[in-house]
Amino acid sequence: MKVIAAGALLWRFDKDELKVLVIHRTRYNDWSWPKGKVDDGEHIVTAAVREIKEETGLKVALGPKLHVSEYKLDNGNRKIVHYWSAEVTNQALRKQTFVPDEEVERFEWLSVKEAKKKLTYKHDVEPLNTLVSLIESTSANTKSLIVLRHAKATPRHEWTKGEASRPLLPEGAIQAVGLTKVLAAFTPKLVVTSSWKRCIDTVLPFVAKNKVNLLERSQLSEFGAVKGPQRTHKLISKLIEDKNNVVVCSHRPALPAIVDSLKTYSPKHLKSDLDQITGLRPGDFYVIHFAKNPKGNLKVVSLEHIEL
Repeated sequence: MKVIAAGALLWRFDKDELKVLVIHRTRYNDWSWPKGKVDDGEHIVTAAVREIKEETGLKVALGPKLHVSEYKLDNGNRKIVHYWSAEVTNQALRKQTFVPDEEVERFEWLSVKEAKKKLTYKHDVEPLNTLVSLIESTSANTKSLIVLRHAKATPRHEWTKGEASRPLLPEGAIQAVGLTKVLAAFTPKLVVTSSWKRCIDTVLPFVAKNKVNLLERSQLSEFGAVKGPQRTHKLISKLIEDKNNVVVCSHRPALPAIVDSLKTYSPKHLKSDLDQITGLRPGDFYVIHFAKNPKGNLKVVSLEHIEL
């Protein structure tokens, strides 16, 4: 039997020194990273954010995925833990609501060297090494662009009215509601969508729940992206340079134009990975993380496929 869990390495800089948060679990008398079991029917990224809040009192946005640990438990089961990075801002620290309980007694902010000595398990060092490598190779701060394909829509051959008004199927409407918590794990502050109905209806539940700004842009529609890819490229570049995390909702025929835009910000070793975005299934998305290189230019540092 496999136990699936999710968590994150929480980090911040204190007087130019990287600090990470480790927790002391009362039941096991050990030091580890905030994490926990994924509940039945729960998405893994939602579980990561929930467990972090429960165990540390901190509300964070997930950054690049760091590592997947797998090890054997005392009862013989295998445990698989998915770890993300998550920067803890000063605002998050001010709003922290940690209360010691029977699960987590306390936490400490430690330097990398101190954390390696304090951690109880060797397998917990691997995600820390990955985090350090990521921060040393780029600027510490990352921003994300989420490329989302609209949820399942009424088939073209079943819709006799205009293509722009083709709606979601009932299954697609359920997907749209399901996206609400999953997208929130990455805390986007802006949603930019195709002006066509099936895209708008895909993001509306998230926008309404989280009270974020919504913009409709024809450059993200099927016709707009295919007939005017330069306009789509200009829009995507503007959104990448925006300081906020952004969701872009579009259609399969428009995805190649979006990918071409992303490739202008990508190092060579990630360009072929970006091509996978063109194969997105309805309701799924990619999270692309950007960070500034030594020259101060934003570059893709990681991408992650999120399936509902």
